[in-house]
Amino acid sequence: MEEDYGKLPVTEVVTRRIQEMIRSGEFPPDAKLPSQRILSEQLGVSRASLREALLTLETLGLIRTLPARGTFVSGERTQAPKAGQNWRHDARYTITEVFETRLLIECEMCRLAAPAMTGARLDALADAARTFEIAWRNGDLLAHVEADLAFHARIADACPNGMLRMFYRSIHDVLTESQRVPIPNTEVSRMEASIAEHHAILAALKAGDGAAAAAEMRAHISNTASIVGAKLVQ
Repeated sequence: MEEDYGKLPVTEVVTRRIQEMIRSGEFPPDAKLPSQRILSEQLGVSRASLREALLTLETLGLIRTLPARGTFVSGERTQAPKAGQNWRHDARYTITEVFETRLLIECEMCRLAAPAMTGARLDALADAARTFEIAWRNGDLLAHVEADLAFHARIADACPNGMLRMFYRSIHDVLTESQRVPIPNTEVSRMEASIAEHHAILAALKAGDGAAAAAEMRAHISNTASIVGAKLVQ
């Protein structure tokens, strides 16, 4: 059954469609993708939208672009990139700087958000944590990352400090990329731990314990940073 994309942005729709082609075997492991001209025509989108979709899929480790050879589905002969290898923002910020910033703002936002995390907000956060786990087990990496982004964003939205919320939104693109980058190099045991960390953050917020929620967020971000080689000062 074809997925209903609703009013998703074009780039997100394209990314999902190509992921489906890979998961269904239409583009099998190690297969070379059609040229961007052909693929954009096939999908009925601009090359700009296609390029952005391919960048996202490569960050997630689903495809790999090889110089002078083309773009291939990751497989035995075409391995996913190593952690942090596809960091797009390196000209402006290192991956370590981004995770240092995440520690500074997300832990504090988590602490401040605790009193406001009640009712519908907690339900939405629990739903994101549940989707994060289910999508991973189903192999839907895009839905998995989207749930992760939603989990962190819902905590940020509940933070009563308007300046922190504004700053968080202003660096959204960089934060999004930092949550995609670890995926290709995340072992099953580490993902199980990450799922547990999300539930620990949720439990602390449900208890209204801001200090515990901030501590759980710090542990989660630090553990994720280690996957991509970010050198955090403890």
